[in-house]
Amino acid sequence: MDLKRSISPSLLSLAMLMLVVGSEAGGISIYWGQNGNEGTLADTCATGNYEYVILAFLSSFGNGQKPMLNLAGHCDPYSNGCTGLSSDIKSCQAKGIKVLLSIGGGAGGYTLASSQDARQLATYLWNNFLGGNSSSRPLGEAVLDGIDFDIEGGTSQHWDELARFLAAYSKRGKKVYLTAAPQCPFPDAWVGGALKTGLFDYVWVQFYNNPPCQYTSGDIDNLEDAWKTWTSSVPATKIFLGLPAAPDAAGSGFVPVADLISTVLPGIKSSNKYGGVMLWSKYYDDETGYSSAIKSHV
Repeated sequence: MDLKRSISPSLLSLAMLMLVVGSEAGGISIYWGQNGNEGTLADTCATGNYEYVILAFLSSFGNGQKPMLNLAGHCDPYSNGCTGLSSDIKSCQAKGIKVLLSIGGGAGGYTLASSQDARQLATYLWNNFLGGNSSSRPLGEAVLDGIDFDIEGGTSQHWDELARFLAAYSKRGKKVYLTAAPQCPFPDAWVGGALKTGLFDYVWVQFYNNPPCQYTSGDIDNLEDAWKTWTSSVPATKIFLGLPAAPDAAGSGFVPVADLISTVLPGIKSSNKYGGVMLWSKYYDDETGYSSAIKSHV
């Protein structure tokens, strides 16, 4: 049987279209680490809902401070108690999930005081979390996939240099992914300059706690305008829609599942930079089942 002749041109076109549409499907990124009641990292990855899991946070660093990890109730890095996460990280990666370390966060003391400070932090991150070597790796021997910039304080200086220093390590073999979580007002007050480097793979923009550019019931205009600005102005591989996973996960900006599926996603998915949805956080996602409800639509 001649298969080429047996498929009508219209069916072939439909099949090609489905392939293209399928390849543009987005993924879900989730923050994990700031609530001890959100389940283990291995359990998080075992849900099958997430393509990216971001460990939150390395919340103290720079300006002479010893970098310190804060994973809330999950483990105590001060007593070397987080090295057991190594096997969880590897189990996530074995499923094809990228696991990243987020630096910064909404609380904690961090800043980069100079170019030298940026270089030292990059070296520290490489040796302690990425492909380098250190006798005191806080998460054990597992090699993370990259670094997330969730900068919400300090100054706007030297983040571009940190991105360049980290990106340079990709030349040593395994790629170091760079991601960022800016606020939706454009440009971001903290990492706006760093994003201009074009070195960031994924940018999950926080469309919450920012009324001028977030969704309000029945009105997508502000969000859509901001989305167009981000996707047309930032040289990143993919842009994600960052949302709270529950009404109490943020001060404002929660989008009910029905609104997200019927109104918001159709308004932004046409962009070739659309990468999916980022959720804050695993604890709140457990509360609502948000990722499970939206997964087939993202």
